[in-house]
Amino acid sequence: MKRFFTGWLINSTALLVVVHLVSGISIDRWQTTFVASLVLGLLNIFIRPVLILLTLPVNILTLGLFTLFINGFVFYLAASLVRGFEVMDFATAFFGAFVFSIISFLLNLLIGRNR
Repeated sequence: MKRFFTGWLINSTALLVVVHLVSGISIDRWQTTFVASLVLGLLNIFIRPVLILLTLPVNILTLGLFTLFINGFVFYLAASLVRGFEVMDFATAFFGAFVFSIISFLLNLLIGRNR
């Protein structure tokens, strides 16, 4: 349970950093950050593996680079599901997902959380 809350806090922090760094992504209240990071985490657990499996041939042809588009799509989907979490367009979601992944990775390294 502690690992879940640590991951949720790391992802919420990463999402706050993304909102401040990437123009075109906004969150109306700080409480929305926690809901959006929870929805993003759930989508990454349940939807992302299915999408990667369905697009496996394209992913192999692009040497895994298509995964970046899947991450952008999941980020955009989370924004469409959470009221108050706005992403301007897919290009913004793509860049936001990329920055989110980097920030989340760095925070996990900093905290020393094992996956």
